[in-house]
Amino acid sequence: MASNHFSNSEGIYIDLRPPALIIAGCCVLVALAISIFLILQHLRSYTNPAEQKWIVAVISMVPIYATESIISLWNPRLSLVCDILRNCYEAFALYSFGRYLIACLGGEGRVVELLEDESGEHLRKSLLDGLHDDHGIEHRSFFNFFWHPCKLGKDLLTIEKFGLVQYMILKTVCALLAFILELFGVYGDGEFKWYYGYPYIAIVLNFSQMWALYCLVQFYNVTHDRLQPIKPLAKFISFKAIVFATWWQGVGIGLLCTFGVLPMEGKFQTGLQDFLICIEMAIAAVAHVFVFSAKPYHFLPASSAHGKVTKETIEAALVIDEGDRQKPAVLKETTTQAEAPRTSVTESVQDIVVEGGQRVVKDVVLTINQAIGPVEKGVTRIQQTFHQKTVASSDEEEEESDIQVEKDVTENLTGKGNEIAMV
Repeated sequence: MASNHFSNSEGIYIDLRPPALIIAGCCVLVALAISIFLILQHLRSYTNPAEQKWIVAVISMVPIYATESIISLWNPRLSLVCDILRNCYEAFALYSFGRYLIACLGGEGRVVELLEDESGEHLRKSLLDGLHDDHGIEHRSFFNFFWHPCKLGKDLLTIEKFGLVQYMILKTVCALLAFILELFGVYGDGEFKWYYGYPYIAIVLNFSQMWALYCLVQFYNVTHDRLQPIKPLAKFISFKAIVFATWWQGVGIGLLCTFGVLPMEGKFQTGLQDFLICIEMAIAAVAHVFVFSAKPYHFLPASSAHGKVTKETIEAALVIDEGDRQKPAVLKETTTQAEAPRTSVTESVQDIVVEGGQRVVKDVVLTINQAIGPVEKGVTRIQQTFHQKTVASSDEEEEESDIQVEKDVTENLTGKGNEIAMV
């Protein structure tokens, strides 16, 4: 019975694979053509590096996903490697989207000022409404992150960055762990069985991803008024649709195969996931053209004209009639031309790779330090407690020894006094 079911599943996979490859290949070509064209537009009009480097990172999600999915569909042996690379870039894309929002608000310094202003304004409103006097002390509580994130001030930015970076780190670590488990044959991709590593890794990544997205949503809720010029809602929907679709789609297919709704054959399961991603990336590429358009960056803003500035002066000699007299004069006309900074593709790519990579490393190091800091403080407190107890016990032993010495001396003196009296 089981062998018949397996052969039927294998037959379905073999029959559906050729047309699926053709359809998926066409969708991938569309996704690559549109995405690469959009990326080149941004690189050629690279007038706002702070924002565009992260836009390019988010847009690159489509060609990377599409390429890895079609390779996995074409050669199922590479499916796990492609899935690991896809998951790692998904985490980086989520981080890039968060950095893009910060850049649109004017950078971290400006965001801190904005969040502190929001926190102060909320505090003033609360005091006017007649809340308790100690509200100013409690408004920084971590629990307010869930109910009133605007009260946290600059701490909201720290929580948001920590939420994004922790997902990026955990996603990478879990991807490497999945690869190691697969080498030993105990990963079980898509199989929800207790003796496989897949369900445990899926649970960890599920909570990590949900927390990262929740941090991003809370940050958006506080800053959405200031982000209105970039139409953030459309960007949020398009980006979160890709993240949620790829993740929950894979989990859903695994559950359907586990309960027997879909064939249990592993190639069919991974092939269906790759096929759907190829189609979805073509749709996402079209959406990105409108959502992450390069048109707002085609012209250099007057406030950011910090590129190469050249001046050209034209002089002409004139004669001015003043009644009966003629007076010579010189007419000067000066024209100033400002070239947009980093308008070449080479400089644009260099800025994205070098400066963007440095920003990622700094945030990762900062997040690790923030995670290790409380642990170090806890260990230090434990060591101090043990030291205090050790010192206290040694002091008690010294006091007991002193008391014992005094007692011995007293007994000796009393004994000698009695002997003298008897003599």
